[in-house]
Amino acid sequence: MKRAIVMGGSYGGLFAARVMSDYAEDVVVVEPDVIAEDGFGRRTPQRHQLHALLAMGHTQLERWFPGITEELVKGGALLGQGDEVQFYLDGRRKAPAVGARMLGATRPFLESHLRRRVAALENVRFSQAQATGLVFREGRVVGVATAAPESGDGIGETFDAEIVVDAMGRNSPLEDWLARDGWDKAPVDSMRIDLGYATASFRRKDELGSTVVAHSSPGPASDYQPKVTEPGALVAVEGDRWSVVLAGYADYRPGPDPEEFLRRMRRCVDPIRTVADVCEMIGDVKTYRFVESRRRVHSRLNRFPGGLVVVGDALASVNPIYGQGLTLAALAANALGAYLRTNPDLRDPAWDYFRLVEAVVDGAWQLSTAADLAQPHVTGPYPRGYRVQKWVADKLTKASVLDSAVNTRYMGVVNMELPPKALTDLRFLARAARVLLSS
Repeated sequence: MKRAIVMGGSYGGLFAARVMSDYAEDVVVVEPDVIAEDGFGRRTPQRHQLHALLAMGHTQLERWFPGITEELVKGGALLGQGDEVQFYLDGRRKAPAVGARMLGATRPFLESHLRRRVAALENVRFSQAQATGLVFREGRVVGVATAAPESGDGIGETFDAEIVVDAMGRNSPLEDWLARDGWDKAPVDSMRIDLGYATASFRRKDELGSTVVAHSSPGPASDYQPKVTEPGALVAVEGDRWSVVLAGYADYRPGPDPEEFLRRMRRCVDPIRTVADVCEMIGDVKTYRFVESRRRVHSRLNRFPGGLVVVGDALASVNPIYGQGLTLAALAANALGAYLRTNPDLRDPAWDYFRLVEAVVDGAWQLSTAADLAQPHVTGPYPRGYRVQKWVADKLTKASVLDSAVNTRYMGVVNMELPPKALTDLRFLARAARVLLSS
């Protein structure tokens, strides 16, 4: 194709631009924010929060940006493997998961490296502008109207395109634009969770030896109150720092007070408690509130314009506690590549793309919402058979603490390398039952 437009230059947009560069002579990334060299921008406050890159997200990162892991590590990121990656449940360290591997880096650091890689592609260019609407012709999108980024007012440049990618994030105006031009909005599934989380940085030396990741979560039937240990995570990141995140629901959301943050850290598992006791906090505690998980299901529509696809948080935004966001964005871009490899007629709606990507989103949605429904303040909707599913999930969670094989399969699903149905295999369930009976 001649030109593709990607609306949004954050993580999902950068991935989409990389994929589109294989198929379009000219790829234009329309992004209003001024992104500094360190990867920080003004319009994405959650960039300051600790982000996890799940195993499947790391796989996709290396697939589309070969050699990026080595580049990140040379720049100061850390690659944790084996015992360097630790998971705790109710204060107990879980059995080792075979092949455990996680990258320690902040999202701004990761994004800045991706942006340099994408900007170096000969057929990709960035336009600092605000996308203000779509141009339609004969039932399909043929361009994007833009304006100056500061005000978003007036008439700016209009880009022609054969395909337009919405990567404008959770608050994308795309649905309003479609409605304005006579199209139906995509049906939305949502679940109110009222989550708050906070991230702080600390100077890092050798206080935890080779530890790169330590993650502590509450056990089954917990409401994220510190009955055993406070839930939280720490990751060794670039710049000789620890990045620590704490989370809570409803009235137990963490605030910006550094002393309160340290008190909560001291109710966590040993690695996080150690950092609170011996490391210096750097800068402020950054807070963020996430009210509800949400996904748009385009395949339920009867009509949709051709030449238009949606990726990243504009498509689905789920509870960030489970670290699925960056991986979902990468998998959506990967699905876009799979769709384009079939040489589709871009004048037609991209139904095949939406079916592909919604299958991926559905797995993440099942995992996150099933866990969220265990919180007493979350009121549904409950899927059919929820009580039985929850009972089985609780037993599997307990078995994953005790047995390496169970935890390896369990973490494969958590890391989006395996679909949720992998936990329903009869031999796997039988092993988990034997582990619990012998404990």
